[in-house]
Amino acid sequence: MDREEFLDVYHFKITEEEEGQRIDVYLSNQVEELSRSHIQKLIEKENVLVNQKPVKPSYKLKEEDEIVLKIPLPENLKIEPENIPVDIVYEDEHLIVVNKPQGMVVHPAPGNFSGTLVNALLYHCKNLSGINGVFRPGIVHRIDKDTSGLLVVAKSDRAHLGLAEQIKNKNVTRKYIALVEGNIKDEKGTVNAPIGRHPVDRKKMAVVKNGKEAITHYRVLERFGEYTLIEATLETGRTHQIRVHMAYIGYPVVGDPVYGRKKQRFNIKGQMLHAKVLGFIHPITNEYMEFEAPLPNYFLKVLENLRKALKS
Repeated sequence: MDREEFLDVYHFKITEEEEGQRIDVYLSNQVEELSRSHIQKLIEKENVLVNQKPVKPSYKLKEEDEIVLKIPLPENLKIEPENIPVDIVYEDEHLIVVNKPQGMVVHPAPGNFSGTLVNALLYHCKNLSGINGVFRPGIVHRIDKDTSGLLVVAKSDRAHLGLAEQIKNKNVTRKYIALVEGNIKDEKGTVNAPIGRHPVDRKKMAVVKNGKEAITHYRVLERFGEYTLIEATLETGRTHQIRVHMAYIGYPVVGDPVYGRKKQRFNIKGQMLHAKVLGFIHPITNEYMEFEAPLPNYFLKVLENLRKALKS
């Protein structure tokens, strides 16, 4: 089959350190949006080949194994352009930088094919990079549904490849603002802890021994007694990285429905996490570009109330 008949095609080569893992466990950690049960179904339907041969989900990986994972396209799938307002911070013929609102999903996925940033961008500019297939045209990196802020989207394949290479080589500047539970004692710190799928709850991510390298640097911006405002800088970009890392060290992001505390005093929907600064080298002009998005109003209101509470 040609690549166009698949949603995605992944290639992996097993290292000495990865040897001995079950293939279904390994792939569910590598492709974070796929659950282990989904991976097992793909293996059973021979959409996973090891050294060009089908295997069982229990297959134990060997060094130098070459894995091809193919994810079939859903039947009759068509992603429709939708006239949804988009806050465009910068645009040229190669890429777009957008300020995504909290509550918007970045790209369509099974069970959620409309109302996404991709639907909005397809209406706005018609052409997006096709490297990531029909579900994720132009999407080089993502931010969570309930995280607001900046991300760059590629219009051309050339721009997509250049941006993806910078992310892979950790050359993209990504700074977030987060309000976390608790009073962080140190002024700054680094969390260096590998992240993979949670061993029990497969819908969650967690710090796990065989996870992917994940590094988050943080510094304190303001203290509110029971809460701390921080700037978090990503060195790597794992799924839910800041949310997982801050919860791991005991300071979960305020409002986080997955990793945070169930009881909260603020009337907000989702985590208080904002992608404020995004910087990269333009993949065509080679010019360094950096953008900044102000905190959304709901975030500012919570901070204002906390400052008032400190003074009273």
